[in-house]
Amino acid sequence: MYETTHIDDIDTSSCHRAGPPPPRSPPDERRPRHHPGCPLDAPDLGVDLLTLVGHKMEAPKGIAALYIREGVALEPLVYGGGQEGGLRASTENVALAAALGAAAQLAAEDLADGGPQRTATLRNRLHHGLTTRLPGRIHLNGPAEPRLPNTLNLSIDGIRGHELLAAIPEIAASTGSACHSGHHRPSPVLSAMGLPKTRSLAVLRLSLGRWSTADDIDRTVELITAACERRAGI
Repeated sequence: MYETTHIDDIDTSSCHRAGPPPPRSPPDERRPRHHPGCPLDAPDLGVDLLTLVGHKMEAPKGIAALYIREGVALEPLVYGGGQEGGLRASTENVALAAALGAAAQLAAEDLADGGPQRTATLRNRLHHGLTTRLPGRIHLNGPAEPRLPNTLNLSIDGIRGHELLAAIPEIAASTGSACHSGHHRPSPVLSAMGLPKTRSLAVLRLSLGRWSTADDIDRTVELITAACERRAGI
């Protein structure tokens, strides 16, 4: 689940366009693909299609890759030239494609070097710091495990997410609501999870990166705590 970063099991047994997936290959023949937060093996998942978005692994925005299982036929997105396997005509953006490849290589190296574990430790430090400084007001949205190591989705009693972000411009984060013409509505995902409106509108979604540090975490805790205390008149 993207919004809370909970890692869900995928049941692909009844949704294959090209018949059931082939038997799993021996380990030395598998083609691993990596998410910056956890190992990922597309053939092992048994999916027909898998999209890898570049900016999720610190590549520039506007570039992605598509894994297509052997035997799956796709209608071209754009007809004309034979670029991208005949699926999308027009000149490829070589610079962005190279950037995606470099980012994927760096993400794989970081994965092998224990990067996700370090990020998860910082995420837990952030969660613990906030629950300690704001006792009884912090609510984790979604299960604690399994989830991606780099994101913390929580609600803080007594203040709406967009109001909190407006009070701490030093922090780049997102909320659990969509804003249309100044009217804030709960995220459909959080509503489907059964969260009450007040809690959905109080959501703060904090994401860590490969270069986040303990000092960054502690500074974030201080800023959020101060903003919430000002709101409460403390």
